Amino acid sequence: MPVLPTTRLSRADLADLNSFLAVERMRSFTHAAVELGITTSALSHAIRNLESRLGVRLLNRTSRTVYPTDAGAALAKRLTVGFTEISGALAALDRHRDRPSGRLRLNVLADGARLLFTKFLPQFLEAYPEVSVEVAVDDRMVDIVSAGFDAGIRFGDTIPEDYIAVRLSEELRWVAVASPRYLNANARILSPEDLKNHNCIQIRTGNGVIYRWDFEKEGDHQTIDVPGQLCVNETTFGIEMALADRGITYCLEERVSGHLARGELQIVLPDWAPIEPAFYIYYPGRRQMPPGLRELVDLFRAGLPS
Repeated sequence: MPVLPTTRLSRADLADLNSFLAVERMRSFTHAAVELGITTSALSHAIRNLESRLGVRLLNRTSRTVYPTDAGAALAKRLTVGFTEISGALAALDRHRDRPSGRLRLNVLADGARLLFTKFLPQFLEAYPEVSVEVAVDDRMVDIVSAGFDAGIRFGDTIPEDYIAVRLSEELRWVAVASPRYLNANARILSPEDLKNHNCIQIRTGNGVIYRWDFEKEGDHQTIDVPGQLCVNETTFGIEMALADRGITYCLEERVSGHLARGELQIVLPDWAPIEPAFYIYYPGRRQMPPGLRELVDLFRAGLPS
């Protein structure tokens, strides 16, 4: 089998090998192209050129799937080791820099993006102009390693095992809220069970299920499968519908603090509002921390009350 001579690898050879590795890992030309920042057609062309130079097919392609040939799987296994070593060597250079530089790819919950990143990311970007940051706002649970992310931000009770996790916020208070107009026009709500007789704005979570609202008071924990005419999969839209008098929504108190202060929304059952785990950033411990991630974590942590 023809082999690319290791002593004469060009920049294009390395780029094409990295492109192949991305497609093999994600089993998708489309997803790999997004990660690499190129078009799908350009990526497909690069892989065809690589296979032509090597003289062997690396990937089997169907209309729906992409998977490696035996030769491709063997090559990917060796390349993974090699590129991991290269990435580690480059990351280690940051110990000799005054300032980090490079690219960070982060997968972040929508609530985390709104409450943490809008507050702290501008400071980070100003302080570290040589670090570029890509933030994917996504409420789905994804494998951040296979998806090509350096780190993710999730609630503390949803962090996968075998990751390093660092707390970024205080514990979070969840509340049911509605507009005064809605509350004045409908029956009083004295207990969580009363919500079953109200129009609640249901929430479909990132894993596809409709969320059951949690309430807690003096050790009494209740989980309510609320009814509703409207179901949403995004907190901001649910809040907007509550402001439009369309029912009761459920969210982090901090997401509606301004509306509460102005009297545009009111907390339903304030004595039952549960306190849940904080936001955490998590990343694989077996990898070298990418440039800028430690500085970003430190900036978030500095905002925590002492």
